[in-house]
Amino acid sequence: MHVETSPTRTDDLDEAVALFVRHRGRLFGIAYRILGSAVEAEDVVQEVWLRWQKADRSAVVSPVAFLSTATTRLAINVAQSARVRRETYIGPWLPEPVDTSADPEIGAERAEAVELALLLVLERLTPVERAAYVLREAFDYAYAEIARMLELSVANVRKIVSRARRHLLAERRESVDAAEHRRLLSAFVAAARSGDVASLEALLAPDVVSLSDGNGTRGCARVPVLGRARVARLCVHRRFWREAEPEFVDANGSTGVVVRRDGRPLAFLTAAAAKDGIHQLLWVFAPDKLAAVTGPRPGGYGRRWAAGSSAAVCRG
Repeated sequence: MHVETSPTRTDDLDEAVALFVRHRGRLFGIAYRILGSAVEAEDVVQEVWLRWQKADRSAVVSPVAFLSTATTRLAINVAQSARVRRETYIGPWLPEPVDTSADPEIGAERAEAVELALLLVLERLTPVERAAYVLREAFDYAYAEIARMLELSVANVRKIVSRARRHLLAERRESVDAAEHRRLLSAFVAAARSGDVASLEALLAPDVVSLSDGNGTRGCARVPVLGRARVARLCVHRRFWREAEPEFVDANGSTGVVVRRDGRPLAFLTAAAAKDGIHQLLWVFAPDKLAAVTGPRPGGYGRRWAAGSSAAVCRG
């Protein structure tokens, strides 16, 4: 039996798709900052699309508020369950790096709360605290808007954001500028590849810490490595650097390094540096976390919702 498609319904769906695609970058940015995972953030945004598709959109006063609220609440739920899952994680857990040159929308309106080192610090906050901080500092939502999203009082949201700021300030050092950061990372890679321990030590702060996320990957340190001498010796591992090809990338709004061998990604590296040198090295070896910074994403994150006709989008 032939059933004609209602022009009104089709037009409405086309408009819904266009609006969702227009704000998708912001939604992904919110979810990624709360979760520290591109894969989980994409899943959240996909679920938000399904909810937006099924919603009575004629009754929605503010589509942007609807989408942002749904994204925030879903991300908080995922973050709460992720905490339980990470209890069985082998070794340090680090946020999943993302290639911000491939999709600048990941950075959304501000770069705040997208650097890997800061995302790691944000993990020490509760999911609700993290969400409040992200919405305020990275996306400039008003306190009243955040209160509605989180179903809290405005006074409570102000306290949460203020407490989160104090916590982050206590944990963070004053960073060097982008050019100096890239110089230090370049010098570090050159010294590590050549096995120059003395030059490495000169680049490192006395209290430097190296964290390796491998979730059981063979040869990956399962505990933090502390101190200039120990970190320098660890990083000149000849077997790791043999025939390795480092590639500098723009990851999480900063310079990072993808290390490949025979074209296959082995690891991702980035660092946090202050005036006294590199004080934190972040290595990601877990294969499932490397895809977001090494895999081909010609259309950027989450573009499957924008591809093709409205019918294709509806099928997800």
